[in-house]
Amino acid sequence: MTLPVTGFAALPLGALFGFAFGWLLYRGHVADADVIVNQFRLRDFTVLKVMLTAILVGGIGVALLHQGGFAAYHVKAANLLGVGLGAALFGIGMVVAGYCPGTGLAAIGGGSLHALAAVVGMVAGAILFALSFDWLKANIMPVGALGPLRLPELTGVPDLVWLTGLAAATLALFVAIERRT
Repeated sequence: MTLPVTGFAALPLGALFGFAFGWLLYRGHVADADVIVNQFRLRDFTVLKVMLTAILVGGIGVALLHQGGFAAYHVKAANLLGVGLGAALFGIGMVVAGYCPGTGLAAIGGGSLHALAAVVGMVAGAILFALSFDWLKANIMPVGALGPLRLPELTGVPDLVWLTGLAAATLALFVAIERRT
């Protein structure tokens, strides 16, 4: 089963959801560079709470869409070295710039000029990645390449148990954060 709007007709829907996402990032105060940097300094857990909520809601939503036949899993290959290096570069960029791609665009929408500079840097990094992709594919991606994996298949534990565990861990972390502050 597919959604009634597909292909080119879905572009306005994508733009609408993109604007809504940016507005929610802005309203949730995660488009503020100080909030992002203070997350890394373990002083403000707004980003963690927003991200865990998004992961949990998204996980439940994807599971429901998959169960209903509205979506299929398209699992990317797990490349441990590539993902590890990419995550490290992404984290360093977030600390230095104070933004990730989504929060940077949301901050630009809110009038931030330094977010504009950060997004220009992100685009430059994406171009460098594209230009070096053949070398990365040959030399980095094969190290720790595990192929397409999902935790349910790897562990034999069903999706619902993983989602329930994620929800319980998220709730416990939220309680711990609120008690700390």
